[in-house]
Amino acid sequence: MTRKMWGLIPVLDCSQLLRLCPSQCKPCAFPITTPDPRVDSPQRTMSDQAFVTLATNDNYAKGAMVLGQSLRNHNTTKKLVALIGPHVAEACRDVLHSIFDEVCVVDVVDSGDAAHLALMKRPDLGVTFTKLHCWTLTHYSKCVFMDADTLVLSNIDELFEREELSAAPDPGWPDCFNSGVFVFTPSNETHEKLLTFCGENGSFDGGDQGVLNSFFNTWATADISKHLPFIYNLSSIAIYSYLPAFKQYGHDAKVVHFLGQSKPWHCSYDAQKGQVKGHSLSSDTCHLHPDYLLMWWQVYAKSVVPLLQQAYGDTPFNSGFVEASENGKLHEDVGEQPSHSAPPPPPPPPPQKATSEERKQRWEAGQIDYMGDDSFANIERKLDSFLK
Repeated sequence: MTRKMWGLIPVLDCSQLLRLCPSQCKPCAFPITTPDPRVDSPQRTMSDQAFVTLATNDNYAKGAMVLGQSLRNHNTTKKLVALIGPHVAEACRDVLHSIFDEVCVVDVVDSGDAAHLALMKRPDLGVTFTKLHCWTLTHYSKCVFMDADTLVLSNIDELFEREELSAAPDPGWPDCFNSGVFVFTPSNETHEKLLTFCGENGSFDGGDQGVLNSFFNTWATADISKHLPFIYNLSSIAIYSYLPAFKQYGHDAKVVHFLGQSKPWHCSYDAQKGQVKGHSLSSDTCHLHPDYLLMWWQVYAKSVVPLLQQAYGDTPFNSGFVEASENGKLHEDVGEQPSHSAPPPPPPPPPQKATSEERKQRWEAGQIDYMGDDSFANIERKLDSFLK
């Protein structure tokens, strides 16, 4: 229906077409109406407020599962909503529906957003438009959006006492808020304004955080009550950039955010030893705080993997677990037939130990050796020696 309608629209400039789009081609979310196995759960409470997350593929769906389960584990009284992309596997959708109250498929291509992106020549904004669909959840009076790479450490229902747009400062630029956790009020009018704003201004960082900071541009100065404490969106990267503050305030953390390209699901887990395996991690991944990384995997192993096993049945899937083979070495349980690829090349020789001045220069340049001299344990040990 949408594609046919676009074929009948006369040639208009971008601003004219964008004014037509919000009302006639409004992006839509389609609920999955599968049975809810938690309908009789004693902890379930009817509410017109909801936590909302987004998963555009199977990996992020696993993150959403862990996030949803961590909210359940800490006895939230709010509804849980997952927005998912059309490429999320049916088995993952089934698991999401067993954790979340509502699972909505958001199809960017067929919702009219493709026309916006083509006119603006900004394909990078596709994910941004998808995340902005959360404002269309108007059957809720207030929501808290949480990225799928966040983990809840305690009950955070008090966030619903805040108003739109409440968020925590970003560790990279504190006058900007981080869009991984924010309080908002669903509104079709706001959603239309956001789409129009995207069309006219784009995003200064190519993603949703740039758009939202530009749209809600008084956050830094207008109302301090809309500044969430950093403990509601604790960046695992920030722990290393200001370790003394983490030692002082870290025990109060309520939400940890695994920022960066590397995510917990990129690691492997030894369920027998209860250890996240570092041998398969890149240096980028190792900035993730080991305690929080282990917490994520414990929730995943205990509550999510059994649901995935049930949903996939005999179909192979990547669990992320590693098991001991007969020769005592570890291999990853990917649930697939072993490949016959060439053996990996031998590891490179260990680098020469850097001098103190070289380490300082690398640290200031952002080249931190998370696996070696600059590991969390070494930094903590050095800091303790100064504090004694």
